[in-house]
Amino acid sequence: MYTYIVRGGNKLNGSVRLKAAKNSVLALIAASILTEDDVILKNCPDLTDIANKLKIVNSIGAKALCGGDDIFINARNARNTGMSAELARTLRSSFVLLGPILSRFKEAKIYLPGGCRIGQRPVDIHLDALEKLNVKITNHETYLLCDAREMRGSGVTFKFPSVGATQNVMMAAVLAHGTTTIQNAAKEPEVVDLQNFLNAMGASVAGAGTGTIEINGVEKLHGAVYTPISDRIVAGTLVLAAAACGGDLTINNACPHHLNALFEILKDNYCEIEYSGDTIRVRSDGRLNALGEIASEPYPFFPTDLQPQLTALAAVCLGNTGITEKIFENRFGHIAELKKMGAKIYVDERARTALVQGVDALYGAEVSACDLRCGASLVIAAMRAKGISVIHGVEYIDRGYENFEMMLRGLGADIVRVQECKRKPLQKIFDK
Repeated sequence: MYTYIVRGGNKLNGSVRLKAAKNSVLALIAASILTEDDVILKNCPDLTDIANKLKIVNSIGAKALCGGDDIFINARNARNTGMSAELARTLRSSFVLLGPILSRFKEAKIYLPGGCRIGQRPVDIHLDALEKLNVKITNHETYLLCDAREMRGSGVTFKFPSVGATQNVMMAAVLAHGTTTIQNAAKEPEVVDLQNFLNAMGASVAGAGTGTIEINGVEKLHGAVYTPISDRIVAGTLVLAAAACGGDLTINNACPHHLNALFEILKDNYCEIEYSGDTIRVRSDGRLNALGEIASEPYPFFPTDLQPQLTALAAVCLGNTGITEKIFENRFGHIAELKKMGAKIYVDERARTALVQGVDALYGAEVSACDLRCGASLVIAAMRAKGISVIHGVEYIDRGYENFEMMLRGLGADIVRVQECKRKPLQKIFDK
C-alpha cells in the first residue's frame, strides 16, 4: 500500500500530454471480443482499472497484452464463460462485457460488478434493455445466466441516460438481426468513441452523441487499429488543479469541447482559459471568486466525475458555492476529508447538496481517499494547502490517473509516493 506526501504552496507550471480516456478504453476492450481478428488500441494509459479489465478478458480465453502505450487483443479463442466473481468485483465496467459476449456467443454467465462505492448504480437498466432485445435472463443471486439465441433488434428507451447501459446495448445489437433504436441514450464522448470504434470494425451504428442511436445488425466484424479519445476527466482535473494552485499550465492532446460545461463555470473569473485545436492553456493566480450554483448532470452538462475536484477548488474561492450531486447518492465522501484540512462545507444529505464557504487557506492534514475522484480532490486540496498533507488510499487514484505524482511533480508540485510504514510525525516522514 502507498501514500502521498504533499507539501502545499507550489504553483503548477509547464505542459502535459494526455493519454486515452480510461472510460473509453474500458468499453473498447469489451468491444474487441466482438471479432476474431486482431485489435490494437493506441496511446492507452497504464491504470489499475485497465489492467483488471485485461485480466478479465484473458480469463475468458482471449489474449490481451500491452506493448508500450498500445494494447493488443485477439479474442479468437474467447468463450462465453470463465469470468470469476472475484475479477468481476474489481471494477464496474466488467458488466459491459455482457453485451459483446451475448452478441458473439448468444449466451453468457456474468457476475454482478464492483468498483468505487459512490452509489447504487443498479444494473436493472442494462437487463431491462437487453430483455427488449429478446434476451432471456435468469437471476441466480450472485450471477446471471443470459440466453440470446433469439436476440433481435428492437426499440429501447432508457428511463435514465446510462453510459454503461447504452454501451452494452450498442455492443449487443451490432451482430443481432434487424435494427435496434436506443432512445434517451447517453450522449457522453465515450459513447461516440465506441460508435466510431465499432464502425471501424465494420458495424453500422449512427446517432451517438444525440439522444437517439440506431444500430443495424451485421453478420461479422473485423479487426481494427484505433486511437481512443483523450481523457476529459484527467484534463478537467488538471484545469481545476491549476485554477486552485495558480500557475501557467498547458494541456496537449486534449478535446477542449468535451469540457465546455467546466469552462462555462470558470469563465469571467480570475482564471484565464484558452483553447485551440487539441491544446488547453490555464493561467491562474490561485484565488477565484465563488463558482455559483453547480449541479452534476449527464453530458453535456457538468460531469459527476469532476464534482469532488471542483469542491476542492470551491473550498478556497472567495465566497459561497452551492453544489448539487444529481448522479450518485454517495459522492460526498471527499467532504469529510476536506474538512480535516480546514474547508467549511455544509451538507444536506437528503437533498444531495453542499454549501461550500470559501476560506483563505487550507492546512495540511492526514486524510484518506474513499474513491478515485475523492483521491484527486484531496491531491488538489493538499497542493493548495499550507504545510504537509498525508493522503492514504493511493490505490484508488491509480485506477484513473497514470503516475499522477510524477505528472504533478513535473509541473512543480511537491509530492512523493511512499510505501505505507509505521506512523511517524508528518514532518519526519516528509524529511526522510
